[in-house]
Amino acid sequence: MRKALRWMLATSLLIGSAGTVSVATAAEPESTDIKDRLLAVKGMSLVEEKPYDGYRYFVLNYTQPVDHRNPSKGTFKQRITVLHKDTDRPNVFFTSGYNVSTNPSRSEPTQIIDGNQVSMEYRFFTPSRPEPADWSKLDIWQAASDQHRIYEALKPIYGKNWLATGGSKGGMTATYYERFYPKDMNGVVAYVAPNDVKNDEDSRYDEFFENVGTKECRDRLNAVQREALVRREPLEKLYADFAEKGNYTFNTVGDLDHAFEGVVLDLVWGFWQYGMEADCDKAPDAKTATDQALFDYINEVGGWSSYSDQDLARYTPYYYQAGTQLGSPDIKLPHLEGLTRYGYQPPRNFVPRDIPMKFDPTAMRKVDSWVRHNAKSMMWVYGENDPWGSERFRIGSGAKDSYIFTAPGANHGAKVAGLVDKDKAKATARIQAWAGVAPASVKADPSKAKPLAPFNAKLDRQDIQRNSLRP
Repeated sequence: MRKALRWMLATSLLIGSAGTVSVATAAEPESTDIKDRLLAVKGMSLVEEKPYDGYRYFVLNYTQPVDHRNPSKGTFKQRITVLHKDTDRPNVFFTSGYNVSTNPSRSEPTQIIDGNQVSMEYRFFTPSRPEPADWSKLDIWQAASDQHRIYEALKPIYGKNWLATGGSKGGMTATYYERFYPKDMNGVVAYVAPNDVKNDEDSRYDEFFENVGTKECRDRLNAVQREALVRREPLEKLYADFAEKGNYTFNTVGDLDHAFEGVVLDLVWGFWQYGMEADCDKAPDAKTATDQALFDYINEVGGWSSYSDQDLARYTPYYYQAGTQLGSPDIKLPHLEGLTRYGYQPPRNFVPRDIPMKFDPTAMRKVDSWVRHNAKSMMWVYGENDPWGSERFRIGSGAKDSYIFTAPGANHGAKVAGLVDKDKAKATARIQAWAGVAPASVKADPSKAKPLAPFNAKLDRQDIQRNSLRP
């Protein structure tokens, strides 16, 4: 419930020795302006406010402890944004698991419930990085504790129901947050969230690539990938020119050859992650394509800059977590036998060597076990043709009011809107119920559920970054 503003008139009767009575002046009323209320939160500071019709949008910094177990060990400023509609509306806590956009946008659950949205930048993604950075403090519990503190700070202002959400690594983040702080949120909507329970067992990915789409499409993509490695020498010359023009270097991954193979091996994965089966005919004919045509197509799908020092630096926190807790895929690619020199390279290759890393094989197993036995008011949405969905979250008999949905033909951008009608209505109805805003008509008949806010092409745009093998 929204807490009513308390207007306090303090009247003190002071009876002096002469028997006179004095009345104190009234205290200043608490501000009702949302910016003032946000900035009254201890540790909160304003970066900027941006206007947007129907909302107020704030980019903020919030002071967090580097180590939630030892708050005295220093602090850092974490960037968050608030898309404010009304304190009488429910709230969505969104994170991509990476950087936060500083332009107004709305996640699908925010549209479905017509609510406010708080978005958090994941710790150690710049500028939300302590200086100096103690990388041992980058783990899923510390990040969940960041969210918990933000929620506790904003709950007195936004008193209605809260949902956690995010896509890909953001969906993983929303799941981990619920696992560590199950009393905070009223529901969780996690999109396309991988669940790498056993990091050294990736056969489900191999099965996916053996069966996704049509055989004609798979053969066409595999041929392009194979031909790129057959023509390694001329394509690496084009790559060297590309790197020189873009001032790209490859010290972290080792050299241009390691980067070249990394990008080529990502081709088929990247196609299915971001593309659709209908896009198969855009792939060049491997037998007749020129070197430049092959090079340009690979750049379009995967991005030749992906394993440069310049691009990797932005994603160091992800690769660090992949190599310490999250895990990473390692697929066989039998059609490339005899042509690869390094195979799928481990996350260690993409993190500067002065940052120590040690993998914890128990982290994901514990989360997976908790989800199977304790999930409550949680939902996962996957795309049928998204490779990251090969290893996904699953729920067991201990789960309550929790669901797994798959959008047919969808990729890594799968949404509730892409589900079959029956599932779409059910998912929408549950999201609105968890948020406490399900209309009476939907409570009586969930098949009538629709988003409460109309689609906004600018606010609800999907920002997908098409580069490299990252969730």
